[in-house]
Amino acid sequence: MTNDRKNRAARAEQMRKEREKAERRQRNIISVAIVAVVVVLVGIGGWAIMNERDKNERQTEVVQPANTTDDYGIVYQPADGSEPAEDAPVVQLYEDFLCPACGQFEAANGQQIRELADSGEIQLVYQPYSFLDQMGGSTNEYSLRATNIAMCVLDEGGPEAFSTAHDVLFANQPSEGGAGPSDAEITGWLEDAGVTVDESCVRTQNFGEWVKEAQSFGQSEKGVTGTPTILIDGEPLEDRSMAGILAAIGND
Repeated sequence: MTNDRKNRAARAEQMRKEREKAERRQRNIISVAIVAVVVVLVGIGGWAIMNERDKNERQTEVVQPANTTDDYGIVYQPADGSEPAEDAPVVQLYEDFLCPACGQFEAANGQQIRELADSGEIQLVYQPYSFLDQMGGSTNEYSLRATNIAMCVLDEGGPEAFSTAHDVLFANQPSEGGAGPSDAEITGWLEDAGVTVDESCVRTQNFGEWVKEAQSFGQSEKGVTGTPTILIDGEPLEDRSMAGILAAIGND
């Protein structure tokens, strides 16, 4: 065999080896891609199964949380256990934990309103009104879920624990229009604040139907159309500033 033929044969052999190497590389890439797709599909399937399981476990009956009134209120309890004066005006505060205006109202006036309740000058009643999910405020029912978790806390720990949860939820309020924090994140905030949360109550949305009824009742029976709404002795308050509240209760 001449040198020329030897060189051509060597080049052909080299090309064959390179082609086989490229084919092996391509097969490896395809194999990795297939494995990745399978992993993703398994993950999606697992998530779908868990999501469906959670939906199936959700409470479909209306369950009233302990420590709530027949008109879906939570009466604020002063830490010292004192009671308001018999003729103290009743201040009902309708709020949605996702409502930015509610968050601003709480930041500006919440502490002073609680001080009025602590001193017995008013009877303060929190009224859950979770409506912003229906208005596109959340893509994952944050308003409903946060309120349900707050009701889980109230049912288990009473009004004092609820007051802590109430403040924590407003302190960590997410923005409207997207996916709000998960149940696990919300529960984490509360546990960091020393509040016990019943995981089963959260997972099954034990008070979810009650939360929906509370909003419907507020709208149909009390004329509430948005938040924050303040009723004083059953009458809506137009001036929601602290000065307006003090004037309405005769403490201006």
